[in-house]
Amino acid sequence: MAIVCLNTSVCLCILLNRALRRENRFNMLSSCLSDVCTGVSYFYVGVFDVTESFDSPTRTFHIVPTFLGLSFMAILAAQADRYHAVVSPLKYAQRMTRNRTLGVIAAYWVYAFFIVAVSNVVRSNTAKLITGYGSFIGNIFAVIIMIGLNIRLFIIAKFQLEKEPPSEERKTSAPRFTVCYSFKNEGTNPFRILPRVNASLTPAMYIRGCKGLREMLLTQVRRGCCRRGTRRRR
Repeated sequence: MAIVCLNTSVCLCILLNRALRRENRFNMLSSCLSDVCTGVSYFYVGVFDVTESFDSPTRTFHIVPTFLGLSFMAILAAQADRYHAVVSPLKYAQRMTRNRTLGVIAAYWVYAFFIVAVSNVVRSNTAKLITGYGSFIGNIFAVIIMIGLNIRLFIIAKFQLEKEPPSEERKTSAPRFTVCYSFKNEGTNPFRILPRVNASLTPAMYIRGCKGLREMLLTQVRRGCCRRGTRRRR
């Protein structure tokens, strides 16, 4: 419930606020959208006792794990975006336009569900090979990129913070957990719970780190929800 509410609130803030959309917050929007799907799918997994394997009668055809992968790729894309903005702030606005940002987001969403579609069409043995090799190679590259970006961003941010006075608004990036292991029960597995708990921490960090998003959430979104609740009671 917390995952869905927090991420839905952030999505509404970005969609309803033109200033946030001008700041190219679409990577944040993509991350929260995938986390909303993660929260809803985790409820489904817990209710129907899903076991995600190729021969399980309660499987979701690898749709549920795909949302976790999309969240992971969204954070990776957001980190690369922030890295570009910090290293080349003058050229960032020219290179990373809205259309290019949306193109990157669409690319990894289409790629993720393309892999799911291929895995569900071919035989189980071939699907296991495709999923296994694809996940292994993808995780290796992702870990290398994330470690490199985090180290580089830490050095640059530390250098800039020593020069600039303290500010309330500082953009943050959220690390992700990724687990490559199969268990019998997806809903009660603690290693499967960890990434979903992280899905609720990411929007909380967005709200804490972005002043405009926080003000939008506490004013328009909150007032709108309170008004609807009052009307229903009447």
